[in-house]
Amino acid sequence: MTKVHSAIVRKIHPHTIFRAFKYTVYVLISINLVLFFQEDFLASRETFDGGIAWQQLSEAFSATIDTAAWVVLLLLFELETAIISDEKLKGSLKWSLMGVRLVSYSFIVWALYGYVMKYTLIADTLPFAIDHVCSLIGSGYTWIVDLDQYREIDQAACQALQGQALLQVGGTQIIGTVEAAHAARNLTIIDIINAADWLLIVVLLELEVNLQLRNLLSDRLLLASKLVKGILYSTLLFCAVYWGILGDFLDFWDAFLWLVAFVFIEMNIFQWHEELAEERGLEMQPEPQQREVSLGDKSHAI
Repeated sequence: MTKVHSAIVRKIHPHTIFRAFKYTVYVLISINLVLFFQEDFLASRETFDGGIAWQQLSEAFSATIDTAAWVVLLLLFELETAIISDEKLKGSLKWSLMGVRLVSYSFIVWALYGYVMKYTLIADTLPFAIDHVCSLIGSGYTWIVDLDQYREIDQAACQALQGQALLQVGGTQIIGTVEAAHAARNLTIIDIINAADWLLIVVLLELEVNLQLRNLLSDRLLLASKLVKGILYSTLLFCAVYWGILGDFLDFWDAFLWLVAFVFIEMNIFQWHEELAEERGLEMQPEPQQREVSLGDKSHAI
């Protein structure tokens, strides 16, 4: 490394590097949104071959809706904790952000409903008996690769499926082995657990923030919340590992990125609590909190 390069490296503040890493994670999550849309779109063409009614959008594009709502929510957290100053975060801007937040939560709950409905669809299977699977080539039938991948039956597929016990997803032209059908069903259960788990985590985050704003977040309550969230995050890690082993790489990669992203939010809340606790320890009468809605103080935002 030359002296010029060494000087440049020394001038780069560690927080700058960390912030670049954080925003890189955010960009990767946004890219996953496009990939989930492509995956949902291709899968919906098989599971809804008769067309998708608007009531079925959450079922057909549950992963896309869920990820999009969470991306918006994550950007709101970032705006409130690291970009918008406390002085500006009030009045119409505050209520506008709150409105967007409520809309995001609505879509997240809608996506959870979509995961549940997808489970009812995938779990509705019946035995499929046919003497020659190869007779299905060109008939429009597809076979289950995994939860969101259904491929047309070709010569190689029919030979692999021939002689095996097969199941058909009710109301569709999707068939698969008993093992593949059960694996797809189990993946929908993991989707439900993951989505519900994230909702519980956000509820705890919002509770921490509201208690903090009212100077009611004691060390004991914070510790209890961290312990509960430790269990919830461990469950999310289990879901990610399950996807990595029995699902596809995109689900695993996305779950990993979201865990990393919310580490930043957790750090903001913890540091905010520590700084306010130090201020209360130095002052006889703590000054009223200036922040209305926040997940961390800008003075320590990373």
